[in-house]
Amino acid sequence: MLRKLQERARNEQGFTLIELLVVILIIGILAAIAIPSFINQRSKGQDAAAKAAVKTAAEAEETYFTDNQAYTGVESELTNIEPTLLEANALDATSASATQYAVSATSKSTDATVYTITRASTGVTTRTCDDHGKGGCRATADANGNYW
Repeated sequence: MLRKLQERARNEQGFTLIELLVVILIIGILAAIAIPSFINQRSKGQDAAAKAAVKTAAEAEETYFTDNQAYTGVESELTNIEPTLLEANALDATSASATQYAVSATSKSTDATVYTITRASTGVTTRTCDDHGKGGCRATADANGNYW
């Protein structure tokens, strides 16, 4: 019995063409499933990075206000407070007055969604985006007027 198994193992030299084709087919199916999923996850990560940059810029605005009793519309002032904002994609800060500001950042994803945090002179802060229903933006605002 053992001799038959050893003889059989010696006679099998490799894989058949059918076995190789089945393996290639399985790899192709897995790749067809994995690649779109990977691309979608990459876009989600880029959107999350833009949201984080905007939140950080808003915190830097508040820090600037604590020191100067006014908000700034100058991005370099914000990057002096928080150097990680230098890595933000298309960071924009505007200040209409000493009591309000708007900061925004653009996602590097294919949608290039712009995320914005605005503080009105009344103290109400809202979070908006320009691509409602996509890129992590709600299709409709919540009770506070926020889209993300």
